[in-house]
Amino acid sequence: MTSFDPTADYADIRAGVARVCAEFPGAYWRDLDARRAYPKDFVDALIREGYLAAMIPEQYGGSGLNLTAAAVILEEIHSSGCNAAACHAQMYTMGTVLRHGSEAQKAAYLPGIADGSLRLQAFGVTEPTSGTDTLALKTTARRDGDAYVINGQKIWTSRAEHSDLMVLLARTTPREEATSKTDGLSVFLIDLRGKVGHGIDIRPIRTMINHATTEVFFDNLRIPADCLIGDEGKGFRYILSGMNSERILIAAECIGDAKWFLRTGSDYARERVVFGAPIGVNQGVQFPLARAQAHMMAAEAIVYRAAAMYDAGHNPGVEANTAKLLASEASWEAAEACMQTHGGFAFAEEYDVERKFREARLYQIAPISTNLILCHIAEQVLGLPKSYGPGRGQ
Repeated sequence: MTSFDPTADYADIRAGVARVCAEFPGAYWRDLDARRAYPKDFVDALIREGYLAAMIPEQYGGSGLNLTAAAVILEEIHSSGCNAAACHAQMYTMGTVLRHGSEAQKAAYLPGIADGSLRLQAFGVTEPTSGTDTLALKTTARRDGDAYVINGQKIWTSRAEHSDLMVLLARTTPREEATSKTDGLSVFLIDLRGKVGHGIDIRPIRTMINHATTEVFFDNLRIPADCLIGDEGKGFRYILSGMNSERILIAAECIGDAKWFLRTGSDYARERVVFGAPIGVNQGVQFPLARAQAHMMAAEAIVYRAAAMYDAGHNPGVEANTAKLLASEASWEAAEACMQTHGGFAFAEEYDVERKFREARLYQIAPISTNLILCHIAEQVLGLPKSYGPGRGQ
């Protein structure tokens, strides 16, 4: 019998992830949220079961799975009420190393990442003055003999305090000297161990969710020249090639969140009795949940279509961005419906709705805002004039 579930082949993986997540119920996450603590035990459990090595080839100790499998893993984590933000960067930064890293870099680091003795969780791109305008970043990497000297600042570099390695984007050629606006940026794989306080300063940023995000300062940090990934000056292209996978994986998390909200809201609507009947008999309660379910199903379809295109070797830029747009909106709609269904109890920590509600809001802003995705679709699909940056409207 034909299955129309694009993830049917990964049912065993989904079930395995669910078993791991069952060991970490809401009380675990509420405690971490209150203390702003990193979920080390949860991450270690995922590593132990091999799920964070999903996209690492078997020759380096990984599982050799594709992006669709990775998306299923992250979706199931969120659908189970957990949160993959503590570890998802390891999956979407992996493409830069796998596609453009040297054989020496892969051999040196991938086995350790696969077995959990090393963590690649930090991705240094965004800066305070440039935001999403990556080409305007100011962090520099100056070649000095057999080393590079790095100076500058990154912000929203999540998990830097809990990572051994960082993928960093820095300018190696001044913008005015670059041959094109996309040249002159380079990517580095930096070993952070022993460097904090010696060229690197990491400062936590307290936010509305427990996201372990930081700002990172580089002050004459010297790194070996062989930290360079690929060719000098071509880093922006390398980062772009990894952004599609990032969009797809984050979108899968949003689908997981939406499923959690819909299941939680529906369960409560069946169980909560007011005026002698379950509140779920009322269309005013049913319809928001049903509409959110419909939108989640539509978003889920484009998420796994984008993943399939990526796995087939295509460049699904429009599909990946569309998936992230629709999935983030579907998760937020489901969150609103779930919270409204719970009424006042939604604000009680013990129900986990308010925690997941706060977490779900992030994804209409990061890793790229909804508005910029709309700009991308307008320009790339509809042929409308560019509406942002230099040359807008031309």
